[in-house]
Amino acid sequence: MLRTISGFDRIGEENAFAVLARATALAAQGKDIINLGIGQPDFKTPAHIVEAAIKALRDGHHGYTPATGLLAAREAVVRRTLTTTGVEVSPENVIIVPGGKVTMFAAILIFGEPGAEILYPDPGFPIYRSMIEFTGATPVPVPVREENGFAFSAEETLALITPRTRLLILNSPANPTGGVTPKAEIEKLVKGLEAHPHVAIMSDEIYDVMTYDGEEHCSLLTFPSIRDRLIVLNGWSKTWAMTGWRMGWSIWPDGLYDKVRKLAVNCWSCVNAPSQYAGIAAIDGPQDDVEKMCRAFDSRRRIVVDGLNSLPGISCATPKGAFYAFPNIKQTGWPAKQLAAALLDEAGVALIGGPDFGILGEGYIRLSYANSEENILRAIERIERFLAK
Repeated sequence: MLRTISGFDRIGEENAFAVLARATALAAQGKDIINLGIGQPDFKTPAHIVEAAIKALRDGHHGYTPATGLLAAREAVVRRTLTTTGVEVSPENVIIVPGGKVTMFAAILIFGEPGAEILYPDPGFPIYRSMIEFTGATPVPVPVREENGFAFSAEETLALITPRTRLLILNSPANPTGGVTPKAEIEKLVKGLEAHPHVAIMSDEIYDVMTYDGEEHCSLLTFPSIRDRLIVLNGWSKTWAMTGWRMGWSIWPDGLYDKVRKLAVNCWSCVNAPSQYAGIAAIDGPQDDVEKMCRAFDSRRRIVVDGLNSLPGISCATPKGAFYAFPNIKQTGWPAKQLAAALLDEAGVALIGGPDFGILGEGYIRLSYANSEENILRAIERIERFLAK
């Protein structure tokens, strides 16, 4: 018998991919499936970005790049960060990585071990908890509550910190809830964190441009008092519809940068060269397609909220960011994962059950409105017919 490490017995999955596989299999059998499960923009990568990658290939950029990424790509991230946050960072604190998950993996691997505690949002992106458990650290859920607008509570978060806490993971705008934590709450949290200098912070800001109803994203980078222990996760996947390009970036403090560089050398070596040139074009080129996509998401968001709130047993808080709704389905009487499975198999609508995002996800389902208005309306009609049975 082969013997693997115990960490692999604890590692979890991202069930959105399992739902995608099931939806794809049903579609291959001839069933009409409306996929509102996967968190992927339904827009094409803007043409000028694609052309930049093609040009890079034609120009002979086929080899290795530095493990931390091309200097030109890191400098592009510096320019973008200054534009969006008003904060100037050094390219020597930026690393280009193959997707957002890599930053999670690296940060949790650096701080996670038996005896350590890592705080993470619940409901939240499932890979947070999966990776924490893989390292042997204790996952400590930070409640994200509907009654709080799906924003995290500074008071509740700070109360969970102990001498064993190594890392705090934050996410706003948030997956799966669409919640945006107000600046005043973030300020309160940062003030409290000043009393806990042993705690590193990883701020997942991948949806930073996707806010609605006058909400503004507040980057943790804007707080100098925690910069020496702050890791910021961001990337190209959502903003420029580049999920398949596997392009992310993160900003690390001086004391951690060489550690993540060593992980890069040992694991992924570097990000492929042509994608990095595409990433530069994405940041420095026209943003018309980004703005168009965000306007479309805003329009779809309103249709989703109105439609879901018209259904029996379902209520849906209005998401303030990202492209997800997290409706409350408790009054339907269905357990969330069972309802999601039945809607896929019987109604042809792919959704994700709330428990796939954490303990507090029961009673909710996640719906991605990164799909057309026509398909969203069709999906709501199908859900209505199913619930009326």
